[in-house]
Amino acid sequence: MAVSAVDKRSLENWVPRTRVGRLVKEGKITSLGELFSKNMPLIEPEIVDYLLPELVYERLDATIVQKMTDAGRITRFRVVVIVGNRGGFVGIGFGKARQYNIALQKALRTAKLNIVPVRRGCGSWECICNEPHSIPFTVVGKAGSVRITVKPAPKGTGLVAGEVAKKVLSLAGVSDAWTNTIGETKTTYNFAAATLDALRKTYSIVTPVDWSR
Repeated sequence: MAVSAVDKRSLENWVPRTRVGRLVKEGKITSLGELFSKNMPLIEPEIVDYLLPELVYERLDATIVQKMTDAGRITRFRVVVIVGNRGGFVGIGFGKARQYNIALQKALRTAKLNIVPVRRGCGSWECICNEPHSIPFTVVGKAGSVRITVKPAPKGTGLVAGEVAKKVLSLAGVSDAWTNTIGETKTTYNFAAATLDALRKTYSIVTPVDWSR
């Protein structure tokens, strides 16, 4: 179940520490798409909270990891989350801490800083609706041993993918897609990261729409 990822309490007391943050707070940058189009660095997670108030997150995995040190065995939580606005932006992150809440906050912060724009469209030859329900063309993503191919699908197909990839695609705003995956998909983070890598590549190809702008 998706939960709001915006910390409204900390956002009210936000004092920007970077030039980009100040431009956002002053209203000179009004959208995250504008920030990416100008190739500006995203260093403060509050920028994402400010520009995407509808941002939500889903926890993909939460495990307990242990490490042996001279002081003995240390136990920590490892949390993996995905954030998105269901409208063309999605990010993934993980965090480690001895307390679950702290690990979750670290994961959310990392996911916001890793957020990327996703180009959506209607790239299936079986569909001519021209609505942004799928992706414009086939893309391939890799992470670790996982390799995933995401293909555009006609409207009404749904997300033909594993549960992890399905959550990533859903929060990115993609409602119809076919996927093919190879590798160790049981590794949740790599599976999600490979899907994100594929979606990131939707901006790696110039389309006729780009020439008309």
